Amino acid sequence: MTQTTQDALDWVLQRGIGALAEKMGIEFTEFSVERAVGRMPVEGNTQPAMLLHGGAYVVLGESLGSMAANLWAGAGRLAVGIEINATHTRSATSGFVTGVCTPIHLGRTLTTHEIAVSDEQGRRCSTIRITNLIKELPQQA
Repeated sequence: MTQTTQDALDWVLQRGIGALAEKMGIEFTEFSVERAVGRMPVEGNTQPAMLLHGGAYVVLGESLGSMAANLWAGAGRLAVGIEINATHTRSATSGFVTGVCTPIHLGRTLTTHEIAVSDEQGRRCSTIRITNLIKELPQQA
């Protein structure tokens, strides 16, 4: 497991955050087993009423939670999402939203993370919970 926050952030940047997260403009700004933070622009991720799309909140949450679970899993293991839910409590209409991901449970085979997404005024817009299954990667021949 990576030891320092900077090492973990470097690991994320080297591994990549995935094509969808990149298209949505997600940036990871802090990363460790205890806390992962990322932000996403509202512009370009809205629904027709010009509010941040509810699915965009979920993509930000899953990106943070799955990457944090994979950091916890360590080399030779893979964390894959098996359940996610979100409660949207406010609409973001401009600027950026920031997701703060913290673990609820870090086990040998399951992790659960909560991601609190807030607008630039610090008001919570969405709360996301994700559970990941950790499995061994197949041995390479």
